[in-house]
Amino acid sequence: MPLLHLLLALAVVAVWGTNFVIIKQALIRLPPLLLGTLRFVFAVLPAIFFLPRPAVPWRQLAAYGVLIGAGQFGLLFIAMRADITPGLASLVVQTQVFFTIGLSMFIHRERLRGFQWLALALAAGGLGIIASHTDAHTTLLGLALVLTAAMCWAAGNLVAKAAGPVNMLAYVVWASVFSVPPLLLLSLVVEGPALIAHSLQHADAAAWGAVLWQSVGNTLFGYVAWAWLLARHPAATVSPMALLVPLFGMGASALVLGEPMQPWKLGAAALVMGGLALNLLGPRLWAPGKG
Repeated sequence: MPLLHLLLALAVVAVWGTNFVIIKQALIRLPPLLLGTLRFVFAVLPAIFFLPRPAVPWRQLAAYGVLIGAGQFGLLFIAMRADITPGLASLVVQTQVFFTIGLSMFIHRERLRGFQWLALALAAGGLGIIASHTDAHTTLLGLALVLTAAMCWAAGNLVAKAAGPVNMLAYVVWASVFSVPPLLLLSLVVEGPALIAHSLQHADAAAWGAVLWQSVGNTLFGYVAWAWLLARHPAATVSPMALLVPLFGMGASALVLGEPMQPWKLGAAALVMGGLALNLLGPRLWAPGKG
C-alpha cells in the first residue's frame, strides 16, 4: 500500500476511534437520543440530494436504518452518557464482529472454525475482566447496552450484506432516513419536548461541531475513504487497519479525558483485540482442514 493510502487509512481509523471522545463531549451538552437524531439528520442532509437511491427494497433500507440508528447508536449514546467510559465503549462495541459471526451461523447454518472458537474465547475472557471491574464509571448496565448495540450493528451488517454490491455511502445516507423517526420519537417520549427545546436553544459551537463530526466525519468521510481504499487494495490489506480503532479510542480517552488505563483494562483490551485479530487473520494462519 502506498504511503499516502496508508495515511488515509490511518486517518479513517483515527476519526472512528477518537469519535468516542467526541461523543462523550457532545453528551455533556445534548441528551443521547437527541444527539442520535441530529447525527442522522445531518447524515441525510444535504447528501441525499446528491446521491441516487441504491437499487434495493425500501424495507431493507428501513431495517438497516432502524438497526444502526436506534439500535447501535441510540443504545451506545445512552450507555456513554454515564454508564461506560469512552475507551471501553470503543473496545466493547467491536464485539459486533463476533455477533455477526453468530447471527450468520444461525441464519446460514455456517460452522465455526477452530481459530474462531479460540478468538471468541479470548474476547469473552476480556469482557469477563471488564464485567468484574465495574464501578461508578462503567456499570453492568452500560456494558449490556454496548453489547446490545454491537449486536444491532451485527444485524445491520447482515442486512447490508444481503443488498449485494451497492454504493455503500448512498446506502447509508438513504437508510439514515429511517434512523431519524424512531430516534426522534424516543427522544420526545423519554427526554421530553422541554429538554429538547432547551438543549437546542443552548447548544454551543462545540455541540454542533460534535454533531457534524458524527455525520460528516464518521459517515461521509469515513465510508467514502474506506470504500475507496477497498476498491484499490485487497480486503486482507485494508481490513486489519480497523483493529486500530480501539487503540485510538482508548488512547484519546486517556489523553483528552484522563481515563485511567489500569492493568486490568489493558489486559482486557489485549484479550478482546487479540480475539479480533485472530478472527481477522486466522484464515491466513490456520492451515486448511484444521478448522
